[in-house]
This record gives sequence, C-alpha cells and structure tokens, in this order.
Amino acid sequence: MVRYVYDFTEGGREMAGLLGGKGSNLAEMTRLGLPVPPGFVITTEACRAFLTTGGEPPGMSREVSDHLAALEEAAGRRLGQRDDPLLLSVRSGARFSMPGMMETILDIGLNDDSVSGLAKASGSERFAWDSYRRLVQMFGATVMGVDAALFERAMTDLEEVRGAGDDLRLDARDLAGLVETYKTVIRRETGEDFPQSPAEQLRRAILAVFQSWNGERARLYRRREHIPDDLGTAVSVQRMVFGNLGADSGSGVAFTRDPATGRPGLYGDYLPDAQGEDVVSGIRNTVPLSELERLDAASYTGLRAHMETLERHYRDLCDIEFTIERGTLWMLQTRVGKRTAEAAFALAAALADEGLITPDEGLARVSGEGLARLMFPRFDTSGDGEPLARGLPASPGAAVGAAVFHSADAVRRAAAGEKVVLVRQETNPDDLPGMIAAQAVLTGRGGKTSHAAVVARGMGKVCVCGAEELTVDTGARRFTAPDGTVVEEGTVVSVDGSTGAVYAGAVPLVDSEVMRFLETGETGETGEGAGGLVDAVARALGRADTVRRLEVRANADTPEDAARARRFGARGIGLCRTEHMFLGERRKLVEEMILADSPTARDRALAALLPLQRQDFAGILEAMDGLPVTIRLLDPPLHEFLPDPTALAVRVAAAEARGDLPAARDTQLLAAVNRMHEENPMLGLRGVRLGLVVPGLVAMQVRAIGEAVAERLRAGGDPRAEIMVPLVGDARELSIVGEEVRRVLAEVSEAAGTPVGCPVGTMIELPRAALTAGRIAEEAEFFSFGTNDLTQTTWGFSRDDVEAEFFSAYLDKGVFPASPFETIDRDGVGRLVGIAVAEGRAARPDLKIGVCGEHGGDPDSVHFFHAAGLDYVSCSPFRVPVARLEAGRAALRDTGASDSR
Repeated sequence: MVRYVYDFTEGGREMAGLLGGKGSNLAEMTRLGLPVPPGFVITTEACRAFLTTGGEPPGMSREVSDHLAALEEAAGRRLGQRDDPLLLSVRSGARFSMPGMMETILDIGLNDDSVSGLAKASGSERFAWDSYRRLVQMFGATVMGVDAALFERAMTDLEEVRGAGDDLRLDARDLAGLVETYKTVIRRETGEDFPQSPAEQLRRAILAVFQSWNGERARLYRRREHIPDDLGTAVSVQRMVFGNLGADSGSGVAFTRDPATGRPGLYGDYLPDAQGEDVVSGIRNTVPLSELERLDAASYTGLRAHMETLERHYRDLCDIEFTIERGTLWMLQTRVGKRTAEAAFALAAALADEGLITPDEGLARVSGEGLARLMFPRFDTSGDGEPLARGLPASPGAAVGAAVFHSADAVRRAAAGEKVVLVRQETNPDDLPGMIAAQAVLTGRGGKTSHAAVVARGMGKVCVCGAEELTVDTGARRFTAPDGTVVEEGTVVSVDGSTGAVYAGAVPLVDSEVMRFLETGETGETGEGAGGLVDAVARALGRADTVRRLEVRANADTPEDAARARRFGARGIGLCRTEHMFLGERRKLVEEMILADSPTARDRALAALLPLQRQDFAGILEAMDGLPVTIRLLDPPLHEFLPDPTALAVRVAAAEARGDLPAARDTQLLAAVNRMHEENPMLGLRGVRLGLVVPGLVAMQVRAIGEAVAERLRAGGDPRAEIMVPLVGDARELSIVGEEVRRVLAEVSEAAGTPVGCPVGTMIELPRAALTAGRIAEEAEFFSFGTNDLTQTTWGFSRDDVEAEFFSAYLDKGVFPASPFETIDRDGVGRLVGIAVAEGRAARPDLKIGVCGEHGGDPDSVHFFHAAGLDYVSCSPFRVPVARLEAGRAALRDTGASDSR
C-alpha cells in the first residue's frame, strides 16, 4: 500500500522529491538536532493523486489522523481543545522553492470556544484574538476563495476608525470585533459559515494547498523558472509556535551570507512581536538582524550557531526562517538560498577557498545566464544628479522604465513593447505577472527578505525595496519623493538595485566591471566589491577553460568583431557570413551582377567585388591569426540585395502618371525583382543552389579567400581559412561545388607560388542533409549545424512569422517549455543532430563537427552539444564567455550545482 505521510523524524534532505523542499529540510534539521517544532509531511505523491482524481487518495485521511494523534500525545494537548488548544500550521512545500506562489494557513484549530482557552493559557487575550483573526483571514481567502482585498479593507477601515497606524495598535476587543466582521464577509461571499470543527479546518486546508499547485500564479512562476508541472507539492503540518506573544517574541528571515553580493556575515530581517508572514509580506518594516543581538542576546547567539551548522552541512548559502516564542528559538525552515548572479560567483569562489567545496563544484554553482547578467551595463552616476530617494538594494542591476502601479498595467504596457518599472507599497504573490513583465520592482515598504526582494532576486530582476522616503499612492497612480517631487504613472525613472537609489529620468549607462575585464583582461583589485567579483568571474572562466572539451568559436563578419571575439576567449570563427560584406555602397555592385545581360557584364561586376572581398577576408584572417576561420559562401537569395519592390513600383508608376519616362535603372531593377520573386524565399534559390546556377559567383568568393590566405602567408601569418557551403541537401551538390573550389584554389596557388589549401565543408541545416549525413561526409571535411534553419525546416516554422503570431500561446499552453529557436529542441532537431553526428563520423572518423546557429550560445543547448559529441560551438562575440563557462560546466561529472529554485 502506498504511504502518504511521514513524520519529521523519518525523513531527510535526500527525500526532497517525495517530501518537498520544505518538508525534507525540516526533517534534515530535526536529524541534526536543531530546535524544530514537531510535525509531519503529506507527500507530493498524495498531491499528484488528488490532482489526478479530484479526491483524497485512499488511506491518506487515516494516516493524517494517526500522525495527528501522535503529535497530540507528544504535546499533551488535542487539536482545538477548549483549554490550551494545540494549533497547527499547514504549509506548501514543492520540490523547488516557489516563494509565496502557493498557500499557507496558520493557527488551524482555533474556533469560538478554543480562542478563550488560548487567551488563558498564553496570558494574553489580544494575542489569542489576533491569532484567530489571522486564521479566519487566511482560511477565508485561501480555502474558501474570498477576495483577500475584502479582509484587508475591513482591517484598514477599523484602523482608521481607531486612529491606529497598524494592527499592533488594535486591542483585544478590536480584534474580536474584526473576527466577527471577517466571518460575516465569508458568509456573505460564500453562503457558508467559517468552519468551527478543527478536523474540518485541517482537512480543507490540506486540500487547498494541493489545489494551489495549479493556481495561476504558481503555474506562471513554474514557467518562468522552468519547473515541471507534474511534480506536485507536499504539505507540511507543524505545531504552531508564536512570534506575536509580546516584546520577547518575534520572527525573522536570515541568510548565512548576503544573497545579493555573497559577502560573509549574518544577514536578514527581524520583526519583534510578529509572525513570519508579517516579515515576508513587507506590511511592516523590519529591523536588521543585528538588532536581535541587543533585543535577545541568547537567541541571537543560538541563531548564529545554528546558521553556521547549516551552512557547513549544506555547504552552501542557506535561507532560514525562525521564530522566537517568549525567549525560545525555533527553526521553521531552511533551504539553499536564492541568490543574485553576483553572489553566485562570489560564493563559489569563497566556499572553494574555505575548502567547503571543490573548484569543480564551484564551477557547477555558477551559470552562463548569470554571467550574461553581469555583463549588462550599469548606471553612470558620475554626474551631479541626486536620487529621488533611496531604499534597500535588494537585487542588483540597472533598469530604466515608465513607472506603473498595478501588475495588470505592467503586463499590458510591456506587451506593447514599453519598458516599465512596477511601483508598489509592497508586493504580494498576485503581483507576479507584473514583476515578470517589469524591468525593475520598487516598493515603499519591506526588507531585503520581503516577497518583492526574494522573488526579484530569484528571477534576476532589479529590485529596490523599503524606500520609506517615498509616499506610494497606488490608487492615484503616483508616488511622492521627500523633496515633494511627484512622479505620475508613465514617468520614466531609473532604479539602481546595486545601491538602492531611484532617479528621475533615464540615467546613462556604462560598461560593467565584468565587461571591462572581458575586454581588457584586467581583473582590477582583489577583495570585496567589483574587484572581488571580477576575480571570481575570472576564476570560474579559467576553470571552465581547463575542464571543457568543446571549443568555443564566434560568429563574426568584420575584423573588429573577430578581434573582440578573440579578446572574449573565442578560439576561431565558426561562421563568417559573406553576404554582410555586400551591403552599403557595395550593394550597387551586386545589383550590376544581377542585372548583367551578358557573361562579360557579369564577370566585370564580379571582378569589381573580388578585391573588396579579399580585403575583408585578409583583415579577419589577421585578427584570428593561427585560429580557424570558417567562411560561408553566399547564402541568401539574390533579390534581398535589390531595392524594395513596392518603392520601385511607386517610383515607376509616379513617373508614368506624370507622363514622364521612368528611369531606365528603376525599370530594370523592378523587372529583376519581379523575375526573381519567390513565394517562400527561405526554401528557394539560395545557398548552394546559387553557386550551381549563378556562373562565377562561387569562383569569385573562393578566389578572394584564396588570395587573402596567400597575402597573409606572404606577411608571415598563419591563416587557417575553411570554406563552408550552405544549405546542402544532397552529396552531389557539395561534390560539384567542391570541385570548383579546389580548381580555383589550385589556380591561386600557382599564381601565388605557394600552396593554398582550405578545408571544404557544409552546413547541416536541412532534415535531408542530417538523414544522409553519411554520404555527405564523403565529400565534406567538416560539418557545422545551422540550427536556426534546421529548426525552421524540422518544425515547418517560418521564424519571422510564427514568433509574432502564436509562440506566446504555445509557451502558455506548454506545447514547448522554451522557444525552439532559443533552446535546442532535443526530441526533434536534437535527434537529427545525433543521427548526422553518428553517420558522418562513421563515414569519416576525423570529421570535425560544430554548430553555428544561435543555439551555440544558449546554456542549455551547449550542454546538449557537448553530450552529442560536437567539437565546437560558435555564437555571437558577446555570448562567447557564456559558451565557455557552460562548455566547462557540461564537462563536469557528479558535481552538485546550487539549485536554489
């Protein structure tokens, strides 16, 4: 029989898939002997069964009853008994952390009878009614589906009547009246009463947590964080401990190191006389954790010891929730903490230096995505402009956008292409869509461990919270700065998540320290701050270069791009697109070639292009001296080099309408455009087909390459040009072009008096090419997967059309987890890659194989290409450092990454 419930004493962190992250870590802390309130976990398997059938799985209810009875016996109290009742918390806890996305219900067991017993046992009537108020509010919103704003409005109305600034200034009689108001709201909105049975409260709370797995905000968060939808959530049921019993009680959230920077030291927020949800919601401003040492030295000392134990046990940054109940410290949660990209690199270096992890584990704990974030520009604040206000720097980075005050507006305006900054007094889980859409999040209240801070940090989103100097009025859609400046909705502001500063207008940007290091190779000063971060990045990249098998090349079409790519660590060029050399002033020469009415005229146009191409190639070969440069012969249809047909037709028609004779060149060009029109140019006359039907085109390009190689050889260089034929679908196409390439190179060699040889290969960008790779490899000395076109032709997608038309719907419906143009489609396109690699190497064992599509710089795709046995990836120069890092991570075996999801 399937087991659905486990006591905290029966589990451990290795059971995270079954007990969820929260439950398994509670069990692990119990195993370590830390002070954890006792409880039990209902498994993710039970949740999946419930979501599949719509009902409780057989036997679950009995197991819950048995574990509850054991909990009651250990406590010496029964759930909800009249005098000194046992109360429980019911919390969600999926395998991966989803902060605030699912549900929590506290104080289960309170009712109209037991609230008096709690008041007597605790000695505080106010505490008892405050606890009952929390239960009715949470249960009503979470379990019974009442709009949470109705409860908040009732609380605000009461505070205004009493002249209270917050709920702490409401007395027991006020709170008792508020409970009755809440119960009236529930009865009016649902037609049923708040349940008085503790057993019914517990049962319905557990099922509500199960149901919250499929809530809209939870599904949105999972899509954003790439968390599978079929995992389900566990439910942790735990004896309540109370931080709202007076000045000697409180709750807090702590990190073993700063999750924004990675710097060592106790870090977090504490709120006296409060429950945990008060801390993370941001409804009251917290005090720094260091203040706890003054308020309760014994608890502070104990907390420090427990945090050190946890960091050394988990060998990672730990995120901890705790409650102090009348001087007694209780640990309520721990997990591997979410961190910024800056902190990830700094932590990996620091923990390796401390001997807690190996250098390879340090490499596994950083990511290419994080490195890309660190390469983004930062604000140039060297001017005299003063910030409007300052808050807490919760998640670093620089962001500029129009201020908006509601989540739905952020989503709407961002969808229209506008950059926005979401401004709230404090955020809650329902604000997640707006947080995703915004460039940055700014809140007037809340600490560095508030909902806004934790979620933004996890997403890599810029965040400043707790900007108390600002008066945020979401109803009027504006905020007011301390100097009286009023910022209305739509006004552009700049948010600096690294310093906590908020500026009016768009502050100019400068390169980040990491980008300067990549450009110059200078790490700057070591230690804390920018120098320490740059050193950590340099160490991670150095380790990646040591362990990786995949080489990393760059896609570059100019000497300048080639030189930059080399500075960024590229070991050659995997794609040099020759069509980019035909733009600008040279377009006229291409037009002459297209319009040529005789072989002589065509040869004259090609001859004019030859020295220009040779010059381009010589410059790129010089920049990449000693490294391979793969040059792709002309790929796009020739009509792309002609003027826009509509503009031509208008000019010709306008001249005729005036009675004038249209310009002869316009008439010629329009005729050529019409003649060369194709219904689907992507599948038309392009790639190798151009070389087969346009006389002299391949010969001109190959001659330019060969002469550039000869020129570099005469200059004492080490040019390593490779010639790549695009869009081959049949081995005979490549054979014909290959013969011409070799013929032209032989002529160049004879004329130069020195051997000029270039390997000839092809792009694999058609399904037929992948499926006949064995035959093609007999003609090709290398393969390079053009995964952009291979994805289009495999899926039957026209990228320019489908991304705008229906990709968002496909992503929302889960047809694919990410765009196949961004991350390789392993099941389809990836399978074709695997076939081509196997058959190509079977025919030619020394076949060199790479990829030059955009996927070459995508972190997840790099791991696939490593596993598929490719020799190199090629990507844009700016993605070269990312590809280097991920190629190293892909080569690691049995090293634990810091999965803080």
